[in-house]
Amino acid sequence: MEATNPTARALLCLQLLQESPGTTAERLGERLGVSSRAARRYVGILREAGIPVESVRGPYGGYRVGRGLRLPPLTFTASEALGLVMAVLDGHHDAGDTSDPVGSALAKIIRALPEDVAAQAEAVRRATSPAPDRAAARPDPATAATLVRASSDHHRVRLRYHSESGREWDVEVDPWAVVVRHGRWYLLCLARRAQEDAAVRTYRVDRIGELEVLAETFTAPIGIDPVALLEEHLSTGWEHPTEVVVDAPVDEVATTLPGGLGQLEPWGDGASRLVGSTSDPWWYAQQLARLRAPYRVVGGSGLQEAARTVGARLLAAGTTAVQPGSGGTPPTTTPEGRTA
Repeated sequence: MEATNPTARALLCLQLLQESPGTTAERLGERLGVSSRAARRYVGILREAGIPVESVRGPYGGYRVGRGLRLPPLTFTASEALGLVMAVLDGHHDAGDTSDPVGSALAKIIRALPEDVAAQAEAVRRATSPAPDRAAARPDPATAATLVRASSDHHRVRLRYHSESGREWDVEVDPWAVVVRHGRWYLLCLARRAQEDAAVRTYRVDRIGELEVLAETFTAPIGIDPVALLEEHLSTGWEHPTEVVVDAPVDEVATTLPGGLGQLEPWGDGASRLVGSTSDPWWYAQQLARLRAPYRVVGGSGLQEAARTVGARLLAAGTTAVQPGSGGTPPTTTPEGRTA
């Protein structure tokens, strides 16, 4: 071993314990090039320095570094560092703002990198102009962390939820999973509202207000696919029921509309029916406008009203002529038939 002084060997001892938790004094001595008694002495030096080195007895025991130790210096390669910065920028457009928690954390990581790697990562962070995801809705980090921890520990929670329409209610839930979908965070859970049967629900985490972790525990379903179950239940339990008949087969409709609008099923000869519910009929009507096939809203007065409003605006946009002197420019058509 190159290290010959006690401090250097103690630091090397720490590195070996971090790399191989459960290392015995005999094995540690072999790696350090000293006796097992000397290895124990270096472990003692680490403990005197406040480093929590734990020892476990038995045939599978040994030394390991306990919780609470500060992270060692980061050793990212240039490709890893740039990949991390790009991933953060892609998912969080405020990552360049050091007053933002994510931006502040990213700045700390960059400062810990070797100078040549940090320079490249900082250049990417400062020079890149990521467009904000208008549909993203990031929740309070503390709320998200509390839900994830409660889900992992199988503890029931009580939360206050407010919908898009401004309605609020309190509910106790079994938090099965937290799922991130298209820039939005969702809680997949079993809701236990008073005077109602328990039902699977999905709640936007950014719309959760007061949150309390309860002492009661729950048993999560075995073998569920949180993402698939989220898609299935995104459109259930909201204030406005929806029912839409589309003059196209299920396969064609499924490729046009986003998931989570409701249950899609064959209906009649070559048609489809979409059944669900929503807290925002206006948004739902906008999604339906993406359909190329004719469709009819046959259920849900809120959605019918929103669909009429959206339809009237689209009709007006397609038929209103531009008057001379109004400042508008009539669209021109390219030789390929596209509007310029």
